[in-house]
Amino acid sequence: MMQILAGLILAFAVVGAARADEAAFLQSLEGKWEGNGAVRIRTNLPSMTVSCTFDSATTPSSLALEGRCTGLMVMSRAVAVNLTSSGGRYTGSYTGSATGVARLSGTRRGNAINLGILWAKNVNGDRKAQITMRKVGNNGMVLTTTDMDPRSRTSVVTSEINLVRN
Repeated sequence: MMQILAGLILAFAVVGAARADEAAFLQSLEGKWEGNGAVRIRTNLPSMTVSCTFDSATTPSSLALEGRCTGLMVMSRAVAVNLTSSGGRYTGSYTGSATGVARLSGTRRGNAINLGILWAKNVNGDRKAQITMRKVGNNGMVLTTTDMDPRSRTSVVTSEINLVRN
């Protein structure tokens, strides 16, 4: 009986520590962010330079990153990532694609949340891609999206945005 009780206490301690760790990580992403990078609408098209600003709000189990990216002085698009963390998994949505709202799901490893994207419609030959939200130091974050080129079947970086907290 004591072994079972000790096992339960240990299990709850591990789960509690994991939740606290996720909460602290999410909290570290809160704030106002700005930066620039490159976006490629399709894997076979050239990239364009963009400037982005984001506001990030967090709770112990969620992240809401909302903002706008502007490129070539003519293209401006609202962008949002909304995530919920539960049991070590992240799920949520991405808004900003011309195909509609995309679903996100994945996990965190170290300072990066690695998410699979399921687009609302086909993009680059299928509905799947990946996005990584990587924290860099105390005041940096890099958002990187990769997709499979349908012709070469190689992974292509379709966007990389380097952000700094204001």
